[in-house]
Amino acid sequence: MQELIKVQVKNDQQLVSGRELHKFLEVNTRYNDWFERMCEYGFTENKDYVAITQKRVTAQGNQTTFTDHDLTVNMAEQISMLQRNDKGRQAREYFIQVEQQWNNPAEVIRRGYALAQEQAKKLTLENANLVAENRLMKPKADYFDDLIDRKTLVNLTKTAKMLKIKRNEFINWLLKNKYLYRDAHADLMPFAQYNNKYFEVKESRQGYPQTLVTPAGREAFNLLLNHEKELQA
Repeated sequence: MQELIKVQVKNDQQLVSGRELHKFLEVNTRYNDWFERMCEYGFTENKDYVAITQKRVTAQGNQTTFTDHDLTVNMAEQISMLQRNDKGRQAREYFIQVEQQWNNPAEVIRRGYALAQEQAKKLTLENANLVAENRLMKPKADYFDDLIDRKTLVNLTKTAKMLKIKRNEFINWLLKNKYLYRDAHADLMPFAQYNNKYFEVKESRQGYPQTLVTPAGREAFNLLLNHEKELQA
């Protein structure tokens, strides 16, 4: 099926940008006025649509904000029908196909499986957090000494060596699982929820930021990687 209008998924719900729909339908009326008029047909905020604030840069280089709306596919379909023109009919038929594909039994099963995997991953991470915290609170054990030094921060290369995984493979795993991201300078940086927990960012001797792994991070990653190996075995 050719994508006429982008449909994104948030919280297991298909949504359409009101402004993108407005543009596709080639409506001459200003977006805010048009959308206000569409809402008079009985659509309800936080049920059929959600208002969102977007930012953009003007031609003069100034930053400005504007309002867009995330519409349910059902609302987008009904709005398209209300236009009573070829573009509206084309959009309506497209959204009907989108809904049919979304409700296809095979697609429902696929989404359910993906959700189950995500929940399992979340539970595994929570368990890894608890185990790491518990082990760090207890006196050192011999098997723990090789992996964890409670007072040291270790770089990614040394951490990968400790975990017996190739450095690039370890970094790709951290990026894929959204523990780290690359900033505008391509430096590896931790997401906010993991900073000062699994990682700490320090300035290197050369003056650039360096992401280091904490003891809790090393233990949690050790548990998670071993869990993945068990699932793949």
